[in-house]
Amino acid sequence: MLSFGLAHLARAAHESGERLALLTGVEPLYLHELATLPPGAVDVVQVDTHDRTAVARALHAISDLSGLISSTDTWGVAGAELAAELGLPGIEPAVIRLVRDKSRVRDLLHDKGLSQVLPFPVDDVAAVSLDRLATAVGLPAVVKDAAGTSSANVWLVRDGDDLDRLRREATHAALFGRLFAEPFLAGPVYSAETVTWSGQTRLLGLSSRLMSAQPWFREDVTAFPVALPPPDLREIETWLGEVLAVLDYTDRFAHIELAITADGPQLIEVNPRIGGALVGESMCRALGVNVYAGLIDLALGCRPRLLDATFPGGPAVAFVLAYPDRAGELVSVEGVDGLNRYPGRVRWYPTKAIGTRIEHVTDGRGYAGIVLAEGPTAEIATHRAVAAAGAVHVVTRPSC
Repeated sequence: MLSFGLAHLARAAHESGERLALLTGVEPLYLHELATLPPGAVDVVQVDTHDRTAVARALHAISDLSGLISSTDTWGVAGAELAAELGLPGIEPAVIRLVRDKSRVRDLLHDKGLSQVLPFPVDDVAAVSLDRLATAVGLPAVVKDAAGTSSANVWLVRDGDDLDRLRREATHAALFGRLFAEPFLAGPVYSAETVTWSGQTRLLGLSSRLMSAQPWFREDVTAFPVALPPPDLREIETWLGEVLAVLDYTDRFAHIELAITADGPQLIEVNPRIGGALVGESMCRALGVNVYAGLIDLALGCRPRLLDATFPGGPAVAFVLAYPDRAGELVSVEGVDGLNRYPGRVRWYPTKAIGTRIEHVTDGRGYAGIVLAEGPTAEIATHRAVAAAGAVHVVTRPSC
């Protein structure tokens, strides 16, 4: 699912002499992006992307297929496997399987001295105790899905009440992998946006993450690029290159979450994709280039031009995810018409249609749209985006 960035990707394909086909079972998800393109700029192929056989059949029907892009976590393994089966350029499927297992990544990086954190398997959530968590990883602890995404199925455990909530919610959660525990990393969270080719990694920049209050891990505000001191950025770039090399991760974008703790940067997770939500859009604006051209280069098996490019630069960008106060049916989004009164070329990006049922408001599955603003620095862009987002109210109606 590439709900934003499809238009950039289509333009990058066209400039490379290629044509883009979108395989999807939820075309309405892309209507916002498709509306910005000339009619027929993208071939939309209706297929249930959870049906691997159907996807393979659709790919075989494209007679001049020259590359395959699988741009999100959920379809990462299937995309790598299909590319290999079709003889197309791409990363080894085994590498994506490894990266999609956060617990295995923790183990491997700890063995190589690149992470201070060791995972603790939570095989039976009903049997885990505060004493066992405290002994294994310390308190507060984080228990999460080893293959999760969008901050879903992540629990902070500080005391008995948190443990009760974990047991109650995890028992009925739809998990992509197994549960494991790790120490809570105290410090601000950032995401490193990188591109790697033949083992060479370039840090394109850091995006910030302002999170909701504990115990949730909901991402609320993001800004790009974060202005860390240049020596710190170089140190992080070197460290991330070592992390990706240990994972045999190459010829691909990565979206790597880290916390800057009192002991320095600590890895949270490696995501085998370009950044989600409006991270890609933010990079395009702030760097002054279409970063999605890198996806086309990589899909064609070419060294991405981003590795060597001098970026002309542009405005810094920040965006706020707009959540409802409560779960229910999405009735309206109020205040959008007045966003043009705010500085920063403020824009509203809808992500859910009116009538959609929103079941989760404490993680990334629940936001109904995004407020984006520009500024001369990420700090000022953040101030502008937050101010504008304060005028937007997402209204839901509880189900009977």
